[in-house]
Amino acid sequence: MFKIGDKAVYPAHGVGVIEAIETKEISGNQERFFIMRLMGNGMTIMIPTENADQVGLRKIIPCKDVSKVYRILKAKNVTIDSQTWNRRYREYMERIKTGSVFEVATVLRDLFLLKVGKDLSFGERRMMDIAKTLLVKELSIAQKISEDNVEKDIESIFTQ
Repeated sequence: MFKIGDKAVYPAHGVGVIEAIETKEISGNQERFFIMRLMGNGMTIMIPTENADQVGLRKIIPCKDVSKVYRILKAKNVTIDSQTWNRRYREYMERIKTGSVFEVATVLRDLFLLKVGKDLSFGERRMMDIAKTLLVKELSIAQKISEDNVEKDIESIFTQ
């Protein structure tokens, strides 16, 4: 599925590089692991190769799908759930944990739209930063452009 040097997305943590594929003995069984270094913070994660799909490890979205992410971000006629901030927070965290770039985009959009009408809680502000960071990193790699340019594109959507 992945080879050394490939970039991949690990749900809720972001983009990383597969640095090695190693075999380790766990409880008397030989298991293979992807050794992935996250680009955002340098953290290293060991992901069992057999469970890669189950944990949501996936390839970077193709460039042709980037426009769909921007369409999600630009959609303004959406209903924001009026539940309490902590319920909304749990729902948004579940979306981020799916690892889907499209779900992350909806979380970012919803929080930006919510922010227009009221102050966000500390948790919501932090989640907005996480969603934005995840999107910026992946979109910059998918489009082969700088993270600064992607961040400016996203900011311009919400400052119109």
